[in-house]
Amino acid sequence: MKTRITEMFGIEHPIIQGGMHYVGFAEMAAAVSNAGGLGIITGLTQGTPEKLANEIARCKDMTDKPFGVNLTFLPTVNAPDYPGLVKAIIDGGVKAVETAGNNPAQVLPYFKDAGVKVIHKCTSVRHSLKAQSIGCDAVSVDGFECGGHPGEDDIPNMILLPRAADELDIPFVASGGMADARSLVASLAMGAEGMNMGTRFIATQEAPVHENVKKAIVAASELDTRLVMRPLRNTERVMTNDAVERLLEKERKLGDDLKFENIIEEVAGVYPRIMTEGDMDAGAWSCGMVAGLINDIPTCKELIDGIMAEAEVLIRQRLAGFLDA
Repeated sequence: MKTRITEMFGIEHPIIQGGMHYVGFAEMAAAVSNAGGLGIITGLTQGTPEKLANEIARCKDMTDKPFGVNLTFLPTVNAPDYPGLVKAIIDGGVKAVETAGNNPAQVLPYFKDAGVKVIHKCTSVRHSLKAQSIGCDAVSVDGFECGGHPGEDDIPNMILLPRAADELDIPFVASGGMADARSLVASLAMGAEGMNMGTRFIATQEAPVHENVKKAIVAASELDTRLVMRPLRNTERVMTNDAVERLLEKERKLGDDLKFENIIEEVAGVYPRIMTEGDMDAGAWSCGMVAGLINDIPTCKELIDGIMAEAEVLIRQRLAGFLDA
């Protein structure tokens, strides 16, 4: 399948693995890229330029296919060494970057000069248009269904994707709620040029996370996520567990008096305990509603090959069949 996204990133299939904290290691990115998609290393999981440079080198040892790095710009007291991380990406010869969070305008000139293609993750049409105006090469349009941060507009992809198609000139991929061939074909029908999958890739054999995490996703239904930190306007969709329900109770009790410090125990520094140690009640961890569509733990190649084969059947037989009839 050839789209503007496959052409831009030099990949076989229009499938991108989103950057995920304590999931997007070299093993994950290489497995996706070797299967024909675009694998992504999560920059802030590495934290320092030196560690990121090492992770990029490890990934290059595992694949000769294109892969990217996610760089999320967060408002924080102790900001990471963003100039150093950008330099590590460029010096490592990476040609694709997924940016997220705050406006990435300050780093775009460096990536442009180095021939790096930038795809920015956006949760609204207005943010997508801003990304286009500052020179991003593509955007990842993230619907309300997504795991992680869905923004504050609550617009699902059945509306958001066609709206993005109406407004954008640069190519975009669908993100949030993406799991299978149906996701891909529907996204293409609504104007996207591919899809970005996060939660689905956690439940793969190569995902470098604890088996408890994979089993939790397979066991979950579409009803098992919660929205936390809404009162702080920093909404995050997470898998429910004891810590999350405790957090939500604090939000209900404190109301307008809620401060981040009140819930720090449930949200700060929990990813290593969950993803590495498998402590599933340690705190809040990002997970999409798409968990309800995930019933197995395939290899990345099995997953991507299956999606592409079924997508061809859907397009050539089911959809074309309606016209032939």
